[in-house]
Amino acid sequence: MAELQLTDYGLDRPESGDDVVVPFTLEQLDCRGRVVRLGEALDQILTRHNYPAPVARLLGEAVVLASLIGSSLKFEGRFILQTQTDGPVNLIVVDLDAPDGLRGYARFDADAVQKAIDLGETRPGQLLGKGHLAMTVDQGAHMDRYQGIVGLEGGSLEDVAHTYFQQSEQVPTLVRIAVGQLSRKGERHAHWRAGGVLVQYLPPHGEKAMPDLPGDGDFANPDTADKDFRESDKWTEARALLATIADDELADPSVSAERLLFRLFHETGVRVFEPMPLEERCTCSAERIEAMLRENFSAEERAEMVVDGEIEVVCEFCSADYHFKPHDFDETQH
Repeated sequence: MAELQLTDYGLDRPESGDDVVVPFTLEQLDCRGRVVRLGEALDQILTRHNYPAPVARLLGEAVVLASLIGSSLKFEGRFILQTQTDGPVNLIVVDLDAPDGLRGYARFDADAVQKAIDLGETRPGQLLGKGHLAMTVDQGAHMDRYQGIVGLEGGSLEDVAHTYFQQSEQVPTLVRIAVGQLSRKGERHAHWRAGGVLVQYLPPHGEKAMPDLPGDGDFANPDTADKDFRESDKWTEARALLATIADDELADPSVSAERLLFRLFHETGVRVFEPMPLEERCTCSAERIEAMLRENFSAEERAEMVVDGEIEVVCEFCSADYHFKPHDFDETQH
């Protein structure tokens, strides 16, 4: 069978593969969104630290969420998603170096994670516990940083994303995330991959997205909606269509982002834009690490770090190993 091309859908370019963000609009439903497909880039992030499978899956979900949200920002800078909680996985950091560089790291209590595995308590909310999730937009040294914070109360990252958009953006938003492992014939190890979709309801300028934010922004609760508000019917239809997708379909390597969108929204119409590539890329360097040691630590503190005549720093994200001699920080050297 010949490979399906987007010309079959009336478009004149081939389908995108993995490690991309594909923006789209649903003009008849007054919605827009993005699809993320991650393959090799995610596998590199998750396999570098030999995480237990539940930890890797949770970090994978955070990488997808950061990609969905951070890829919408039109600037050169960084989007940082970070959780700090009291659960077995007490810290997650995902860094999107705009427009296309991804890195991520999870810190966890190995004994607590193993206990959670033994008890079968490995859902995202159980691993995270209680705390908060922060999303930070850093546009560089000469621009103010923006940070949004939402509480984590034992729910999934999808739930947290919905709460964030309800409270901070007041835009009806639906997020779906799926992370899993794919075993290829003849290979010893399975590969991590993921998919995600974010859809937002954004009526034309001047129209209300929802009547006075009924239910304190609870856009998913039909009991709080104004029954005479016809535009909300479009959001209801978009949500219903997105609910038909299964997790395995969302992460299936044989179902491109474009094909997935046309499966979901071909009856209402969907406009697909050029894919934006993503790659696993760490921003660490010897120069940055040296500057960090120089600016954040005193000479006495650096002296305490010296082992066998040098200071060793290992990047938590990419595991790169940097070595410095004490005299590298002598003022006469700069």
